[in-house]
Amino acid sequence: MSNRSIIIMVLVLIGATAYLLIKGDGDIDMGGEKHGADAVHVDDAKKNATAAPMAPTTPPAPAAAPATEAKK
Repeated sequence: MSNRSIIIMVLVLIGATAYLLIKGDGDIDMGGEKHGADAVHVDDAKKNATAAPMAPTTPPAPAAAPATEAKK
């Protein structure tokens, strides 16, 4: 292959990459695979949030004060 064809191929690949990044949704997470509490499924959360409105919650009751021991 000549240098000219390699340069043209690289420019075409750069253009295709730029096009895909611009036309994509832009929600790219480069942090790797997530597990457990770190795993966030945005699409599922959006569906659940719009399907059922959140019910009002009551504030939690105050916790009882811990018993203190007398110092000896």
